[in-house]
Amino acid sequence: MKRFMSFMAVIFSIMAFTQQGKLRKVATVGFLNVENLWDTIRSADYIDGTKDISNPAFHRSIPLDSIKFLEAEKYDGPWSDGALKGKKAVRYQSGSDEFTPNSAKNYNTKVYKAKLANEAKVISEMGAQYTKTAPAVVGLIEVENRQVIEDLVKQPALAKYDYGIIHYNSYDYRGIDVALIYQKRRFTPTNSLKKELKIFGDDGKREYTRDILVVTGFLDNEKVAFFMNHWPSRRGGEAVSLPKRNAAATLLKQQMDSIRTLDPSTKLFAMGDFNDDPVSASLKNYLKAVASPKDLSETTPYLNLMYPLYKKGIASLAYQDAPNLFDQIIVSKNLMSDQVTKEYSVYKAEIFAPPYLVNKEGNYKGYPFRSWNGDQFTGGYSDHFPAFVILQKEP
Repeated sequence: MKRFMSFMAVIFSIMAFTQQGKLRKVATVGFLNVENLWDTIRSADYIDGTKDISNPAFHRSIPLDSIKFLEAEKYDGPWSDGALKGKKAVRYQSGSDEFTPNSAKNYNTKVYKAKLANEAKVISEMGAQYTKTAPAVVGLIEVENRQVIEDLVKQPALAKYDYGIIHYNSYDYRGIDVALIYQKRRFTPTNSLKKELKIFGDDGKREYTRDILVVTGFLDNEKVAFFMNHWPSRRGGEAVSLPKRNAAATLLKQQMDSIRTLDPSTKLFAMGDFNDDPVSASLKNYLKAVASPKDLSETTPYLNLMYPLYKKGIASLAYQDAPNLFDQIIVSKNLMSDQVTKEYSVYKAEIFAPPYLVNKEGNYKGYPFRSWNGDQFTGGYSDHFPAFVILQKEP
């Protein structure tokens, strides 16, 4: 615990940084693991395979009470590769029963509203010490469905910013997804898609996890692409599970390389919970995200902005008293510049850990102030600290 607390002290010293000089036009891009943002209604995945199964509109999260109107069959087999063609099928989400009023968590409307208000507060303040406003683009991790995101952006702390939503249901076994919200006046999406991560267990069976969300568009009239990630966990052990994250890194690199090849001027942001540290093989050897701007080249065009923070001992979460920096932002080399120009470049990247996001007492003092302690709602925010990057350019 003392070790983690010393890391937290570093975080606060970083956050107390006094700006040298004056920032020009600025924007915050960041993300937050909202730690199980579920509504209170039991739900299931539904796919209408009698239509265009490749169209995400036919893969939805629906209330269980609606299933009887769909003439759908219960399905536990593979969810893609044509297996559902011609079928209307549902699969129950393993996490859905846990977050209901009748569960051990007693997850009722009051708790849900408190959870929404908490997450909205964090999002609205990310980067605000530099920009004096809410983030232009925010990635979300661990959302149940589109409805919870719609409820989130309507919260008083966020409503005035008029956030748009990009979300697709994934095949994740628990029923959680990644998503993106954006200020409509600042970011204009031109295309979005989800890329399935296909991984398999030792028994050869498919393991269903989160997709990688790919969004392209214009941020304050500059061409950008965002890649939202929530890589497979370390369940079963770091070494045993590493090949799954290596597969995720390979898929992410393919998507980033593809967009960069199509238009090298596009500025790329890959962010999320990678369930690995910046020095892990998945990020260093498979994604090939380098540690320093001096290592950038045509063959290694991606920079891990969190590597310097990791070397300083900064953490975004801790498990069994071991600190990790799983929450990272990786950018393309055209976002790095030694001076302020007419195009966006990186000013700085941070792990956002104001005092209210940190446990102040007990066994978890210094850890992120999470929402849940077993089945008890703590009134906290997340088991991860958020991450963001500040961009700057001439007005």
